[in-house]
Amino acid sequence: MYAIVEIAGQQFKVAKDDKIYVNRLVNNEGESVDFENVLLVADKDVKVGTPTVKGAKVTAKVLAHLKGDKVIVFKKRRRKGYKVKNGFRASLTQIQIENIVA
Repeated sequence: MYAIVEIAGQQFKVAKDDKIYVNRLVNNEGESVDFENVLLVADKDVKVGTPTVKGAKVTAKVLAHLKGDKVIVFKKRRRKGYKVKNGFRASLTQIQIENIVA
């Protein structure tokens, strides 16, 4: 059984016991969080929402808050003497999917 769920503005395909990284959530480590924006649920048959599946819910547990890998942003215009180098690390939350309710 799997589901496609919208978490923090992004869509993820999740199954039970999956560990995924999402954009930073406000919940503390160890807390459970429910996601109501379930777009698709597939078990023996596929239920597609319009836009969401009624009554469907995904429950997850927050494992850790961390930072992602550094991303380097380098801009250059040739022959103009223009170079800019920036970088950032995304703030992420690792969650584990506990239950999918159709």
